[in-house]
Amino acid sequence: MISLNSYIEGLDLSALKAYCVNHGRLTQYAKGDYFIKAGEESRYIGLVECGYFNYKVHNSSEQIDYITGFAFESEFVGDYPNCLSGKKSEVTIVAGTSCKVYQLAGEELCKLLGSDEMRDIKQAISDHLFFQIYTQYLDTYRMTTRERYKRLLLRCPEIVQSINLKDIASYLKVTPTTISNIRREITFGL
Repeated sequence: MISLNSYIEGLDLSALKAYCVNHGRLTQYAKGDYFIKAGEESRYIGLVECGYFNYKVHNSSEQIDYITGFAFESEFVGDYPNCLSGKKSEVTIVAGTSCKVYQLAGEELCKLLGSDEMRDIKQAISDHLFFQIYTQYLDTYRMTTRERYKRLLLRCPEIVQSINLKDIASYLKVTPTTISNIRREITFGL
């Protein structure tokens, strides 16, 4: 199975994951707890041991929070670029279920990724994240909602068991009714 977060494909992050497990602080989050709120200083990055997180941005004109991504088990969670620089977070990250995370301070991560052994990893993560976001942006124009939903299911088939319909719809920036209709079409071949 391919991960939803394609930026990690082709990257050997085992050393970074091991560092988080060995040096990070194991922290528990209940469903609905904030990892970070938009506007707060982004101070931590974490390796998700279990559970998942939603990344959200607020559209002040529509007064709606949109889900822009997820962090699942064995993936990293945090506002990566802002965590490295200690800037304010651009996203709100909320636990979608109860979660356990190996948390590292941003300063420690920055120092680690600045070391000679990890410098290439830092650049590779940035390159892969950019490619993922760029592809996702283009797909909103070159694919229909149905095509994007089907691709989401191919990349991450267990997402329909893990995440509610409303959150999937928010991620695809459509209504839950649209996703429900697409599911019915796919299931019954309408």
